[in-house]
Parts: sequence; structure tokens; C-alpha cells
Amino acid sequence: MIGIGYDVHRFVEHRPLVLGGVTIPHPLGLDGHSDADVLCHAVADAVLGAMGLPDIGHYFPPGEPSCKGIPSLDILRRCRELADAEGVRIVNVDATLIAEAPKVLPYREAMQANIGAALGILPRRVGIKATTNEGMGFVGRSEGIAAMAVAQVEDAGSQAVGE
Repeated sequence: MIGIGYDVHRFVEHRPLVLGGVTIPHPLGLDGHSDADVLCHAVADAVLGAMGLPDIGHYFPPGEPSCKGIPSLDILRRCRELADAEGVRIVNVDATLIAEAPKVLPYREAMQANIGAALGILPRRVGIKATTNEGMGFVGRSEGIAAMAVAQVEDAGSQAVGE
């Protein structure tokens, strides 16, 4: 079973930039009720979608005070708990960040490790890529960051190739 996720957050001042659970030096952070980790949010929606469940807004409503400032890696851990409850295991995720800046290559392995640990999969099962929007649209104007992801889940009794 496969799911697709997409998320976008606008840049704001006076907030840390968190991507894949890694705080990245940047003059601007992302706006959101949680830590606004756009990468984790796209991955969460992909995992939830693969299970046929509602999106992260259902489980972590934006206006819910208990969700204020929540680390998005906790959202991914909750996705793993939901997978366990559904009798499925997460096989892999593949995500793309779309931003003019910052460069994320130096942080890629840490992001893979964080996301893999939260989802209970090996870091090598977490694909992370980045691209720009070639100066076009809100991303091209450096107004925010977008992310898209796909996730594969299977019945818990199945064994993935290479495991």
C-alpha cells in the first residue's frame, strides 16, 4: 500500500528552522502550530495515507493547545503507533524538499536517521532529496518551503526485500 503526502509552510522570523528533526542554521524558521517541520509533515501524511487514515490535522489539530510546539518527530512516532495498531509495518519513505535555501545536503544523513528512528525503519529506507523551484512561485521567491513524500506500508507479516 502506498500513500502520498504534501505540506508547505511559510517562512517567519524568530523561529528555528527544523527539517527532518534537525535544527538548521538559517535566518528564518517556518510558521506553524507545531515545530512546523514541513518534511516530517509530508512524510506523516504519506504514511497515514498509505494506511487509508485521515491526515495529520485529524490527529494533531492546528488549534489544539496540547499540540502547540510539538516536535514533528513525535507526530511520526504516532504514525508508527497507528501502523502497529493497524497491523502494518512501514517499509520505506521517499521525500523531496522544495526550497531555494537552505542547502540540506549537509544534514541529510541526520534527517534520515531521525525519521527512520521515529518510524522504526532503517535510515537507508528513508530517501531525502532537495530541489529548488528555479525562482518561480512562492518557493522561488523564498516565501516558504514545500515538501512531498511517498510511503509504502505492508501487512506486518510480510518481509521486505533486503531486510
